Amino acid sequence: MHKIHIIDIIFILIIFPINCEKLSGFYVDNGFNRTIIVKAANNKEKENIEHTLLNILELPNKPRIRGSLIKNSASTFLLSIYKNMLTSNGESNQEDIDEHNLSNNIINIIGQSDLIMTFNAQNAHSGNPSEINYDRRIWFDLSEIPKIKDIMATELRLYQNLDKNVDHNKVYKITAYRIARKKNGRRIRHYINSVKTAINGGWISLNISQALEHWIKFPKENYGLFLAIYTDHNNHIRIPKLKDIGIVGISGIPDKQPFLVIFFKRFTFIVDHSGTHEITSKQKRSIEFGKQHHNQSNASPRGNMCKINSLYVSFKDLQLQDWIVAPTGYNAYYCSGGCSFPTTSNITNHAVIQSLIHCKRPDEIPNPCCVPTKLSPISVIHFVDDNNIALKKLKNMVVDNCGCR
Repeated sequence: MHKIHIIDIIFILIIFPINCEKLSGFYVDNGFNRTIIVKAANNKEKENIEHTLLNILELPNKPRIRGSLIKNSASTFLLSIYKNMLTSNGESNQEDIDEHNLSNNIINIIGQSDLIMTFNAQNAHSGNPSEINYDRRIWFDLSEIPKIKDIMATELRLYQNLDKNVDHNKVYKITAYRIARKKNGRRIRHYINSVKTAINGGWISLNISQALEHWIKFPKENYGLFLAIYTDHNNHIRIPKLKDIGIVGISGIPDKQPFLVIFFKRFTFIVDHSGTHEITSKQKRSIEFGKQHHNQSNASPRGNMCKINSLYVSFKDLQLQDWIVAPTGYNAYYCSGGCSFPTTSNITNHAVIQSLIHCKRPDEIPNPCCVPTKLSPISVIHFVDDNNIALKKLKNMVVDNCGCR
């Protein structure tokens, strides 16, 4: 098991193009300030690229999606966070974030987390839809949660719509209980957390980390949550239905329905190499020769020196847009060029010594290589399954600087 970056595969496809009628999904600068399409990647190679992406995203298989992304509360929430991450100059665009009433603590957690997963609320397995507690029981399919201990926060998010039928001057308390069952089948409730409703309405969040920890430890005991609403001054006066105080349920407006959001930290992307690169010995020999020839051709002190080059990766052209929600592609860049001292900039002392020795013994000591010296991450929103999506920050995906090493 080794760590790998998609740039490795992209670099091979750029240097060793293969004729193909279909677009490869990769675009480079031809050296004359024009972007050209790299013709490459047969079907097998495209499968390998997709397999590598799935491994980087920690997905065992390609998500099976029956339709396009539905604009619901969970997807709207993640897209707002994603757009906020794209703001330039490091300035936070609070317009979309403010709509979700995020606390300062959660905003800090968003910046520190590596993975954010959302889960749409579903009907609890209550049996009888007409029972009085039906609209206050919600359930989440947590089967796709990764085996990670570093969970930073877990929030249940509810939307309160203050229409004309709701008393705007009253504050209520929403209490969440974890539903459990005794051996005799009798249903019981364990208190998790409570929160007061906002006077102005909007999004309300409850910390339900305690419930999630139990469900992860005992997945068969995930019977969902029960939501009880009380008047703020008296816990004995309970409001019959969520909609009585404007709380949108699972049958309400899609972008206001309840959902669960989980924030993870120090998410490790481990890639399984089995089947990722199936290259024949003949292909390996041609690749090795191609690399050697590429380095030699750039060895001229006055020629193409080590520098950063344009490279755009199109997820759409790679036919991955059915399960990658955003972005449609990204600028990866790559490093290329010769490393001949003293004309090369951004070179280490070690590379200087190696370059000098190479001049004396070119057959024994190779020239320094042009490689990335600084890399930055990107954020990707993708489907986990047909109902849930996730936002992941992938490290070392964009080349920022190149140098001779």
